[in-house]
Amino acid sequence: MFVGALELDLLLGDVRSLKQKRSAVRPVVAELRKRFDVSVAEAGHLDLHRRTLIGVAVVAADAAHVRDVLDGCERFAVGRPDMELLSAHRRLFGPEDD
Repeated sequence: MFVGALELDLLLGDVRSLKQKRSAVRPVVAELRKRFDVSVAEAGHLDLHRRTLIGVAVVAADAAHVRDVLDGCERFAVGRPDMELLSAHRRLFGPEDD
């Protein structure tokens, strides 16, 4: 079993309030969940209205599949015209990890 985690630090476009931020982030989280069948949540920068940290997690029997799914999630975030990807950090845990 392999577990992959991805943190996406995003700068949102024309957002002026936390309410607008929720309206911008909610569809991204829902689309990642639907398109890639991953666990995903807004996990950071909760008090900043132009930044968000989205966490993605995936579990699979094959490390290559985990990498492919996380790559797809990252490409999805990069392709969003309404936000800019500031950084992406990933971790992969496998059977040899304690």
